[in-house]
Amino acid sequence: MKVGIIGAGAAGLAAAYELTRQGCQAEVFEQAPFVGGQASTFLVGGGRLERGYHHLFVSDQDMVELIQELGLGDKLAWLESKVGVFHRGKVWPFSTPLDLLRFRPLPFWQRVRVGLWSLALQRTRDWRKFEDITAQEWLARHMGRHACEVIWEPLLRGKFGAHFDQVSMVWLWGKFYLRVASRKGAGRREVLGYPMGSFGEVFDTLAQRVAQQGGRISLSSSVRRINVQDNAAVGLEVALPGREPEALAYDAVIATTPSYVFTQLVPPMPPAYQEKLERARYLAAVVLVLALDRPLSNIYWMNIADRQIPFVGVIEHTNLVDRSLYGGKHLVYLTNYPGRDSELYQKSGEQLLQEFIPHLRKINPEFDASWVLEHYHHRVDGAQPIVGRQYSQRIPDHRTPIRNLYLANTTQIYPEDRGTNYSVRLGRQVARLLLADQGKPWPAA
Repeated sequence: MKVGIIGAGAAGLAAAYELTRQGCQAEVFEQAPFVGGQASTFLVGGGRLERGYHHLFVSDQDMVELIQELGLGDKLAWLESKVGVFHRGKVWPFSTPLDLLRFRPLPFWQRVRVGLWSLALQRTRDWRKFEDITAQEWLARHMGRHACEVIWEPLLRGKFGAHFDQVSMVWLWGKFYLRVASRKGAGRREVLGYPMGSFGEVFDTLAQRVAQQGGRISLSSSVRRINVQDNAAVGLEVALPGREPEALAYDAVIATTPSYVFTQLVPPMPPAYQEKLERARYLAAVVLVLALDRPLSNIYWMNIADRQIPFVGVIEHTNLVDRSLYGGKHLVYLTNYPGRDSELYQKSGEQLLQEFIPHLRKINPEFDASWVLEHYHHRVDGAQPIVGRQYSQRIPDHRTPIRNLYLANTTQIYPEDRGTNYSVRLGRQVARLLLADQGKPWPAA
């Protein structure tokens, strides 16, 4: 059996890996000149750094198992994380329950209330009870409107912009539920995983394994169309590097593109399925990476609960991973999730740097622009699906109405949020689904 796969991110590579393990031919086409998608890397100080910040929670067993299968288990380190919240000109530690009790922007009784409800969320397994309520509504009702305004609303606004009040509580439940699994020890400090050769090495190794198992990965290759005959996927029209577009025949096709890209590659679907694709909304990720000659803070993950600051997160990578891997440089991600039509999305890296510098002084009054040795600017389209109420009813099936055509993208990772772990799981699941479907009637649209 010969399968064409669109996209060499985590899901596409995982699908190819699973298919080739089972004796199938798998050919992967990736528009970028590298594999790994959002977990791809670039060089800083002689070391490989992800274009967007990445780590693993203890609960991310699909990715951990894959790393072990690839023979890279000895490179996976579990490191203590430091979390903080910037509020009203001060960085507040937020790594342990005791830190919450010391968070003076809230009255003591509200801190206790937030803590008790946070514990309840961490122990709640049934996410379905949160499907019909937004995060803003639930937080205001249970933790109090003041706590919602101080801690959660600025973060929701930063993450989802104008859509902040539409986000399902299921999305936020997932954050609480994952975090508790990664807290260890008497002080309940968070422990996070990182492959010391970078996530880029993991996906490069995965691509090599696919090739060893008989698969093929073509980079800088653009899929122009999914070819369909008699309502069945029969191949792809692909422009390989330096060649004219050509039609390639396949027995099945797996697309891992965002939904808005997928709709451009196929004929219109039956209305019910087409509507699910078209209703999917995404925000982009805009990331500015700074290489500094000294640390900005002692915090790894800093949430910015201040709407006057034009970035929503400060992730100081070298407060988790030793800076010796990057020539001694201190590496800081400044991140946002705007729409592709926003002014922020359109700005250059230099423009963002000049806009961000005054606000970095709010976080560290001693900060000076001379600390910046280098800066790197990355944009990722389709980075964050907007997860609204009753989202489970709007998820398109992996089996599309076109026979032998499968869709596997981040809108289908639910109730969990996007991430390499769930993309790996998604890719392998869809590959197994495809294999199980052979010889069976295709489901009706």
